[in-house]
Amino acid sequence: MSIKQEDEERIKALKERAHSLPKSPGVYFMKNEAGVIIYIGKAKVLKSRVSSYFINQKGRPRRLKHLISQISKVDFMNTETEVEAFLLEASLIKKHKPKYNIRLKDDKSYPYIRLSLSEAFPRLNLARRVTSKKDLYFGPFTSSFLVRENIKFLNGLYKLRDCSNGFMKIRKRPCLTYEIKRCTAPCVDLVTKEKYKKQVTKAVDFLEGKVGNLLKDLEKNMKLSADSEDFEKASEYRDQLKSAELILEKQNVVSSEDLDRDFISFLSHEKGTLVAMTHFRKGRLIGKRSHFLSPVQSGMDEDLRQKALSFLNQYYLDNLIPDELVMDLDLGRDLNRLFLDLLKERKGSDLSLKHTFSGKLKDIMVQTSEMAKIKLDEYISKSTKKEKGLLEIQAKLGLKEFPLRMECYDISNFQGGQSVGSQIVFFDGSPSVEDYRIYKIKTVVGSDDFKSMKEVLSRRLAHNEYQDPQLILIDGGKGQLSKAVEALKELGRADLKVVGLAKSREKGSFDDKELIRTSERFFIPGRNNPVVFKTYSEALKILTHMRDEAHRFAITHHRRLREKNSLESAFDGVNGLGPVGLSRLKKYLSEQKDWSKVDESSLKKSVSLNKNVSEQVLFILHSLVKED
Repeated sequence: MSIKQEDEERIKALKERAHSLPKSPGVYFMKNEAGVIIYIGKAKVLKSRVSSYFINQKGRPRRLKHLISQISKVDFMNTETEVEAFLLEASLIKKHKPKYNIRLKDDKSYPYIRLSLSEAFPRLNLARRVTSKKDLYFGPFTSSFLVRENIKFLNGLYKLRDCSNGFMKIRKRPCLTYEIKRCTAPCVDLVTKEKYKKQVTKAVDFLEGKVGNLLKDLEKNMKLSADSEDFEKASEYRDQLKSAELILEKQNVVSSEDLDRDFISFLSHEKGTLVAMTHFRKGRLIGKRSHFLSPVQSGMDEDLRQKALSFLNQYYLDNLIPDELVMDLDLGRDLNRLFLDLLKERKGSDLSLKHTFSGKLKDIMVQTSEMAKIKLDEYISKSTKKEKGLLEIQAKLGLKEFPLRMECYDISNFQGGQSVGSQIVFFDGSPSVEDYRIYKIKTVVGSDDFKSMKEVLSRRLAHNEYQDPQLILIDGGKGQLSKAVEALKELGRADLKVVGLAKSREKGSFDDKELIRTSERFFIPGRNNPVVFKTYSEALKILTHMRDEAHRFAITHHRRLREKNSLESAFDGVNGLGPVGLSRLKKYLSEQKDWSKVDESSLKKSVSLNKNVSEQVLFILHSLVKED
């Protein structure tokens, strides 16, 4: 059976499966040949929604066709209501992280100030997710630096603890923070819970914008301290005043209304969707940020309203839901109602959704929309350059298909041993970090890059759950390339395109001023002369970025491996420290910022080590600290 016939049979089977689904709300799962979930969707009517994917294939975007080509199986879960389907979809996407769903990446998550009310003596820290209903969260902010400055200022002004729970439990006497009068030392009961609660309440008032006479009081205290010639105290009040003014200046007051508001603008383009957001908390502007959803990240929802709803569903799963949402996109009566019901279920109270606005709201919405236009233009420019670079790669390296997925491999070893092969993946011209892999070399003794490369490729291609790449890039010249070609032939995958990348070389003598740096060279099987790209071309930039990522990923793995081995070997000679004790000790030490502060009592309490073992461990720890 030909590949075309197999594809037709697959689509026919999927259509039959879709027609067998119930006419009820629920969540559906698209899986590839290996059973891996690649897309999760929700539907008001499962049968109709899933069936729509496998009809009218002509005219669909290339990336959507690529996605559908990966689907081998469809599963589903029923729900009672459409709202339940939305709630379930968001949590399942977060759990399974499907390749083609809208997913907010970690580097796009907003920082919050978290107040741990679930603890006896609450503390402030930076959080990237809203995870506990018992704690208070303030934000989101768009600058982690500003969050840390706020926390530092409030800890000093209201003398809140900044230590970890583990550190607090083992204290026998106050630490340096107490000595410099920046903490009231709840760790050793030098402050009551009631008094500490008053300190926390003042910090909450500041974060909620209820500053009242704070600035006036600080200025008054500074002058009184200066008049009484207590200049050290006066300088302390001066610094606090400056910090407060700087923080409040960055949080501009634009409304006297005591409301939390998010302004959201959507702008769609064939290359993706731009979501611009402006956040106000208690009438204060705390930040602006944008999210770009590429066609791959936008999943299979082609309608802008569906894309917007999918994004909002994911975003407000982990972020605080404001009192009011102002959007320039009307989702329509049914979707608006569904969205409000969804957020009400999460928030526990009603909220307002506005699509028409005037006055100050209109001005802010216009600014948010302008930001969306500017950011979209930036992303389109970058996307256009990448697409041009990928097309050049396809043309110059003789690829049959557009290089949507490219893989690069590098062999790395440390002092002739511990050889590993690193696999990095670029999807649509950008790193796909979730697809990176490390292969520990098992069949090769010593350092033999040629045989190691053959082993890595053999193991990689044994995994059916990975999509076939349009290009395999090997870090090396003709030697490494020949082993890769040999491995592909033995595996019956000679159809895969493989290219070797040799680093640029320097020719001539620097003293004679004849030093010449050659270009990066790309070797293609069956061709004598290498392919060379223009020095500043986008194609060369993408390919060398892949090579550099493969190096970096392998080196990072070796560094972590050496750190782990050095810690384990350091405690090999400790009598009485077994595998279980060593495991507990490693976990405890990984949580401690300063090993010099670890003492016998903490080892006994947290790791359950007796006095003899603790003395040996402490001696080694102090030696390691001195070495650092």
